[in-house]
Amino acid sequence: MSEALPGDRVEDKSLGDLATLALSEMSDIIRLEMELARVELKADAKKAAVSSVMFTIAAVMGGIVVILLSISFAYGLIGLGLWRWLAFLIVAVVYVLLAGALMLIAKRIIKKIEGAKRTRKSLKSDLSRLRRRGDSDTPELTG
Repeated sequence: MSEALPGDRVEDKSLGDLATLALSEMSDIIRLEMELARVELKADAKKAAVSSVMFTIAAVMGGIVVILLSISFAYGLIGLGLWRWLAFLIVAVVYVLLAGALMLIAKRIIKKIEGAKRTRKSLKSDLSRLRRRGDSDTPELTG
């Protein structure tokens, strides 16, 4: 009844049939768009999972490299004539200083976070407008 056949003329259909046909077409378009989005998101999720595994492997390998470089640094200091315990202590102190510097930098960055300043200001303004509307008997239509 509402299917558009190749030989059908639009002029011969009633307004109700045309509206039903349009709604049916829109429903099909929305369903197909949802299916396309699902397929695309599934492919993107798969890519994200694979790349996150690769990042994890790279991070573990980076950690191993840092350990090996630390040992090499300590043995280099031993080669220069330092006692073993002193060489490894120097390496440990270097890492403690590096961690402290990174913590200070992170603290400065965190202090600079403003936290949605404009959004808070806008919400406060909206709330004050709503309160003013509630105080009067006539609704405020402009704003």
